[in-house]
Amino acid sequence: MKVQARAQFLMHSPYKVRRVLDLVRGLPVEEARKVLDFTNRGATHPVRKVLESAVANARHNHALDAGELVVVSAFADEGPTLKRMRPRARGRASRILRRTSHVTIVVGDQRGEGEEG
Repeated sequence: MKVQARAQFLMHSPYKVRRVLDLVRGLPVEEARKVLDFTNRGATHPVRKVLESAVANARHNHALDAGELVVVSAFADEGPTLKRMRPRARGRASRILRRTSHVTIVVGDQRGEGEEG
């Protein structure tokens, strides 16, 4: 059984979120929590919230044991880019691109990985 959680329009660039997601992909949930607690990156807080949401979905909606869950997949897609302007010298302006991302984390139990196809 696989259960997912998703957070959209996070104000972090997908590149920076993917660097955090690469650390927790494939780990058991307890170990992923520990890794996120000791990782010094700005995107760890929203990733942790999505992970906790996925675990809560698995426990409440599908009655899975939280101790047996593994992060099956974790990925960040690119969201809309907000375009802003910054004043520069001589009356000019330069563009600032504020990137957003959509984060998806899929958790599943260890015994059910080979059963579904």
